Amino acid sequence: MLQETRPIAPIAHIETALPTKFGLPRQSGLVPSLRARIVFEPMYRDPVAFRGLEGFSHLWLIWGFSENERDSWAATVKPPRLGGNKRMGVFATRSPYRPNALGLSCVELIEITHDEKLGPVLTVAGADLMDGTPIYDIKPYLPYTDSRPNAAGGFAEDVYDYALDVDFPPALLERIPPEHRQALMGLLRQDPRPAYIDDPARRYGFNFLTFDVRFTVDGGKLTVVEIVDL
Repeated sequence: MLQETRPIAPIAHIETALPTKFGLPRQSGLVPSLRARIVFEPMYRDPVAFRGLEGFSHLWLIWGFSENERDSWAATVKPPRLGGNKRMGVFATRSPYRPNALGLSCVELIEITHDEKLGPVLTVAGADLMDGTPIYDIKPYLPYTDSRPNAAGGFAEDVYDYALDVDFPPALLERIPPEHRQALMGLLRQDPRPAYIDDPARRYGFNFLTFDVRFTVDGGKLTVVEIVDL
């Protein structure tokens, strides 16, 4: 029997270097050098609510695919890592196109700071969320229950170690603030292109911080060709 539905509201939002969906890591943890801040809504800024959180190294974020909310859903989707052409059941994937537009990510908790205006702010690493994404809940990651080293990863294991070689000319890389270079390199290695497009002559680009990073991909090599100020 279906129970009465209840609305949920964000408790926080995340601030990241990626203002659009294009360029986001495919999963959390794939770019561990990518840092972000979690800023809470005013009613959830009571420091008491964070008591004990400093003892955990990782967190689960439950968040919303705010750019993919739809009135309908499909039983199958096309996972990007399978080339964007092979369909799998939606419940066998982490696709954003779901009956309920909810995401789940495991991130590393770097620090908890206390801002005079914003209250407790969490700095995390390895998030796969777009800037401004609403967060509905945060739970601690528990190694003794959440880690299953012998678990089967299904078809996702076949593409786990996929990565591109990146050629980033030093003169262009110097345009990027030093503290963000490693994260950008990690994003590029993960291949930000739509999976169904493979054109060596095509220029791609995505926004990172205040830059448009433009590149080409030929085979397994990505070459950054231009950095444009936004």
